[in-house]
Amino acid sequence: MNTLSYKTASINKENADKQWVLVDAEGQVLGRLASEIARILRGKHKVTYTPHSDCGDNVIVINAEKIQLTGNKMNTKTYIRYTGYPGGQRFRSVKEQLERKPTAVLEHAVKGMLPKNRLGAELFRNLYVYAGPEHKQQAQQPKKIEF
Repeated sequence: MNTLSYKTASINKENADKQWVLVDAEGQVLGRLASEIARILRGKHKVTYTPHSDCGDNVIVINAEKIQLTGNKMNTKTYIRYTGYPGGQRFRSVKEQLERKPTAVLEHAVKGMLPKNRLGAELFRNLYVYAGPEHKQQAQQPKKIEF
């Protein structure tokens, strides 16, 4: 076999073939959907996947308020935040979080599945989550995918 006949492609952000993808979250299970979205954001579904660069697609998620959770997680799973003051630890269940800010539940799940470095922050900027069926990226003509 002639080893000079092929080259390993190292893709960077400039020459990555980035697409726009639309995902409908209605009736989907939170963790399973978040892992698929993280895989697409990272670019692992492509043949030209490069671990150290942003070669994934841009993902638009609609109907984030209609996400499903298995078991009794809607009431028992809690999100913890800290105000910065003594005694300022605050708890919020998934049900309360969906009522106040429905996009934050899916964003939190996807962000936890991305790398914890500058690349992960850059990949997270390629995610657009909307509570309802309308989105602002019609001009990009996203292709709809099903999981």
